[in-house]
Amino acid sequence: MASNGFYNAFEDIWMYEGVRTPMVDYCGALGHVSPTDLGIKVAREALKRAEVEAADIGSVITGNMAPGDFDQFVLPRHIGLYAGVPQAVPALMAQRICGTGFELFRQAGEQIQAGICEAALVVGTESMTRNPIAAFDHRSGFKLGAPVGFKDYMWEALKDPAAGINMIQTAENLARQYNITREEVDQFASDSFAKAVAAQQSGFHAGEIVPVISEKFLIEGYRPRGISLQGKAGEVATDTHPRVSPVEVLARLKPVYEGGVQTGGNSSALVDGAAACVVASGAYARSRTQKPIARVVAAAVVGVPPEIMGIGPAPAIRLLLDRCGLSLAQIGRFEINEAQGAQTLAVSRELGLNLHRLNVNGGAIALGHPLACTGVRLTLTLARELRRSAHRWGIASACVGGGQGIALLIENPDAPT
Repeated sequence: MASNGFYNAFEDIWMYEGVRTPMVDYCGALGHVSPTDLGIKVAREALKRAEVEAADIGSVITGNMAPGDFDQFVLPRHIGLYAGVPQAVPALMAQRICGTGFELFRQAGEQIQAGICEAALVVGTESMTRNPIAAFDHRSGFKLGAPVGFKDYMWEALKDPAAGINMIQTAENLARQYNITREEVDQFASDSFAKAVAAQQSGFHAGEIVPVISEKFLIEGYRPRGISLQGKAGEVATDTHPRVSPVEVLARLKPVYEGGVQTGGNSSALVDGAAACVVASGAYARSRTQKPIARVVAAAVVGVPPEIMGIGPAPAIRLLLDRCGLSLAQIGRFEINEAQGAQTLAVSRELGLNLHRLNVNGGAIALGHPLACTGVRLTLTLARELRRSAHRWGIASACVGGGQGIALLIENPDAPT
């Protein structure tokens, strides 16, 4: 497959220890929390963990796909303001669907390398629960006898009208193209759950999670914002979707499409969550005692046919490696978003990637895929895993609805040379 697209190399760009919320199942304890407030929560904590003063932030770059409330237009600005970033610092929102979180790092690298700022705050936040039931054709009123037209925003957004199919069907196309069986997809999903449970039990995931509580976010002169948890939960501190999921159990689930390989058990889970990180220049990093956890080396973005959009990570990773002069064998760890099991397996087959290097702490099938949050979460998890396993190079990647792929190369500064 050709490696067309665009590529950014970053000479001296660094990421600090970031943080994420727990990934909480759809309609769970975070179900009534605005994505803005989830973003504020992780933004504040990321600054704290990085030991970066909010006054040092020169750009706020956020991602959010579906509107979780009527505040979405000001989501980037409010995340910056309520995180304590100076009023003079601008904020923006990027959108590359499932690749949005990676796009935040790419734009941060571009801005810092261009001299726009020395440190940027990147925040990806998503409430899948609060995707609206929406209508777009009633501004001029309701006509007698005409369909009312309200639809589920999240379900309808899964459809690609150009190809005339939805995201699950694109995975089924890849399953047929790469001869991937239902048994293989269920095994992959079972392994994802097992790895996530093991990482949870070992405390690895806890190291990147900030517990979420009901609290207020206050800034002088403006109205308070805050988080109010649903139900009796006083605190949410762990991911809720990982569970032991034997192949035999997954095999009993009905496929979404008759004769297909994709089910609710081997596709990415619906969860709510947010993640944040500080990205900075080398000059800024060297001026401080707190060390960054990874170097942001390069990013690549490509286009692929919409009907097989899930293959996107393969050419994006190839482009990244070609331009960086690295081989697949030199990459110690991969984090590739598990949009669907067949989709991720197709990418691994296209690349010839050993699954033992992929998503070693579980993937989105087990943990969930809150769209704009995912890329930040994957990059943070990858950086921490490189440090733990002492590997030098890691790639995080995702497919993108509509037919794109994005990939990010990072380096562990403490790896043996």
